[in-house]
Amino acid sequence: MGISIKRVYEPAERSDGVRVLVDRLWPRGLKKEDAAVDLWLRELAPSAALRGWFGHDPARWEGFRHRYASELDDQVDLWRPLAQQSRRQRVTLLFGARDEEHNNAVVLKAYLEHWLTTHGPA
Repeated sequence: MGISIKRVYEPAERSDGVRVLVDRLWPRGLKKEDAAVDLWLRELAPSAALRGWFGHDPARWEGFRHRYASELDDQVDLWRPLAQQSRRQRVTLLFGARDEEHNNAVVLKAYLEHWLTTHGPA
């Protein structure tokens, strides 16, 4: 149970549980049959405008976090089932970015965990 994050290029492991790709674009150079992705929730990724603004620039990280959280506030129907599923089994959020500290999966994980802690047990 719980939520973890992992680069989609890393090998799948049984402990990953349900593997959910949360990028809007399919990762470069990765064949779909090699990715071991159970679910691709591209709609949960940051908007194209926000992705373009951020450009993986760590100097814009705080602004990105807040803007992406605002987008997630309007997508409850997309992320709530994922959060609830993480109460029953491990959910691994997959991302393609090279920067493992400044990417949308980091923000999404924190967002979901905050919701889970503020909404008590299932």
